[in-house]
Amino acid sequence: MKFAFRAAAGLVLAFSTLAANAQAWPSRPITMVMPYSPGGPGDTITRVFAAAMQKTLGQQVVVDNTAGASGTIGTAKVARSAADGYTLLMIHVSHATNLAMYKGLPYHPVDDFEPIGSATSGPMVIVARNDFPPKDLPEFISYVRANAAKVNLAHAGVGSASHLCGLMMMNALNVKLNEIPYKGTGPALADVMGGQVDILCDQTSGTVPPVKGGRIKAYAVPGRARLPSLPTVPAISEAGVQQFDINISFGLYAPKGTPRPVLEQLTAALQKAVADPEVRAKLEGMGISAVNPEQATPAALRAHLKQEIDTLGPLLVKAGVKAN
Repeated sequence: MKFAFRAAAGLVLAFSTLAANAQAWPSRPITMVMPYSPGGPGDTITRVFAAAMQKTLGQQVVVDNTAGASGTIGTAKVARSAADGYTLLMIHVSHATNLAMYKGLPYHPVDDFEPIGSATSGPMVIVARNDFPPKDLPEFISYVRANAAKVNLAHAGVGSASHLCGLMMMNALNVKLNEIPYKGTGPALADVMGGQVDILCDQTSGTVPPVKGGRIKAYAVPGRARLPSLPTVPAISEAGVQQFDINISFGLYAPKGTPRPVLEQLTAALQKAVADPEVRAKLEGMGISAVNPEQATPAALRAHLKQEIDTLGPLLVKAGVKAN
């Protein structure tokens, strides 16, 4: 009887401590890891949400760019972090594709993380250095097909969003270009603007501002619809190119085992952020959209991740693409 009483008392104390810790959370700054380099679209998106969520959470949300190996270094860092809600991961499609890209990945995208919710949905755009010869989309397609061995295609690393977009583009146009991998979109885009590489297919959050600023030129948007942010840039389907459509979503995760009350607070803060008119305006200015609050949930992000793993993983395996 005495043992049972002590055991029961211990359980009550444990649950009371957990509840007290959850109620006290957050009591110090939160780190939001962006596993790609500064200056890229993921970095911009992460900083927008960090600033918005810290207003709700009442603590500073610091962005940590831990780049390298297609996002796996920063992602592994979060997986190894304490499951206390103070270290988060903002990541896109590479969270799914790295499972197919890397043998012996030091974490599992499903088993080692708690989904908090989806944050954004963003289209892609094909851009090039300003002095790239083609004048419009039909000329671009003809030129790339005729000069494939000479055309350099930049991307943000194997398995990244820009790499996937580049692979889809090459498949759709039936060409093999010279792929130039970078450690993040920021450096890749900088070299396109500087004229060191020819083309890049990447998210509008990073490409729309320099297109509007005249620092690079845009040829097409993958898919069937033009973008409100770039209304004069044609959808690639307008040139008869089919089966080339890609949209990149960012989602927020915490390490596996993060207390449920903490996750609920994080989801609530994310839902408030995606509904914030200031956040939506900033994202729309970059050519992407915040998701609706009902998509900023663990269930929605979990389903989206599964869909990407099931569809993009086999695509990469079939193409024989592996991480270096």
